Amino acid sequence: MDHVSKRYVLGQRLNAREALHAAARRLISRPSSPGPDIWALRDVSFSISDGQALGIVGRNGAGKSTVLKILAGITTPTAGVSRTRGRVAGLLEVGTGFHPELTGRENIYFNGAILGMSRSDITRRFNQIVEFSGVERFLDTPVKRYSSGMYLRLAFAVAAHLEPDVLVVDEILAVGDAEFQRKCLGRMQEAEQEGRTLIFVSHDLEALSKICPQSIWLESGSIRDAGATEAIVRDYLTSGLSSRESGAPVYKSSAVTVHDIRVLSADSQEASALMRGDRLRIETVFDVAEDIPGLDLALMVTSSRGVRVIDEVLSDRSSMRLSPGSYRISLALPPLLNVGDYTAGVWFGTRFGTSYEDLFDLPAAAPFTLHGSDLERPERVLVLNLPFAAERLDAAPSPHRDNVGRP
Repeated sequence: MDHVSKRYVLGQRLNAREALHAAARRLISRPSSPGPDIWALRDVSFSISDGQALGIVGRNGAGKSTVLKILAGITTPTAGVSRTRGRVAGLLEVGTGFHPELTGRENIYFNGAILGMSRSDITRRFNQIVEFSGVERFLDTPVKRYSSGMYLRLAFAVAAHLEPDVLVVDEILAVGDAEFQRKCLGRMQEAEQEGRTLIFVSHDLEALSKICPQSIWLESGSIRDAGATEAIVRDYLTSGLSSRESGAPVYKSSAVTVHDIRVLSADSQEASALMRGDRLRIETVFDVAEDIPGLDLALMVTSSRGVRVIDEVLSDRSSMRLSPGSYRISLALPPLLNVGDYTAGVWFGTRFGTSYEDLFDLPAAAPFTLHGSDLERPERVLVLNLPFAAERLDAAPSPHRDNVGRP
């Protein structure tokens, strides 16, 4: 991409049917003035070499999906130039090429053709697609009778078995259950190992860190930063914290105001840099302004890769009811985290039985770093020092065992 910008006109009709309707209206009535415009991208430039994997992070509305649509040729830039070399396949809106009245078998061919596969290519990969999707039993059932998970699994299975030169992927790990997400992740890693170029957008920062050595960070349609994924993820998680005015709330709503959240050492000193073996406390101070049935909170710790390694819910450990008032809640952490960068955060929501509903989630409100030795195990996050029980099953009999009990 070279200095790419993209402008949308709010209220503009973009699909074919609405465009025809709009043209008919213009023939019989005075044309209306265009609505206000919004720049989804402004002066975005980056390049990626063959066989590399690039991640894109950013909050909702940052322009991530617009970048992918331009790369996939779904939309064109308002200004600037986007060039790709080779066959490009986009996993952007999974399942948009499915027809609800057709069976799963028929939709594999139908959707595959829309994605650019020939009938012989689809036939050659048919069994792999079906096995990957896990919907063998329902292959001859119309997809309108599929659950949403089955529908999405089959759609991704078709798209995942393309063999493009450039693979453009948007949030596919939101598809299916945990087992299927692992299969999706493995398929993407295989594509990278096969030498295909990969551009991956995801809010799953752990998956993005595993797949993409380099990433760019989009904010308000522009590139805020680019570089090694680990550094980008860490900065992205902690962004906005330093800009908060002294004494200003961390978060404020009509129901709950979070005044502070911080990480304390064992001697109650606030610190952002601590030693690996230190005992820590996460502490939050907040006000509840109105009575919310089932109001609950969780305190959590997130690693620099976006993995939530600690997530403890108040109601699991306390019978306290969060009625209107002011509170200080703390969570003690034993020395179980490995060295590295982390963030402490807080979640508020309502809980009824096993059902939760979010009010808000602040996963990166207080960054901190643990220093010291990683004991030559840098990949592990938790240092639990759990005991082993070991037993050798093929041990030879002791030469003196036959004499036991004899004079």
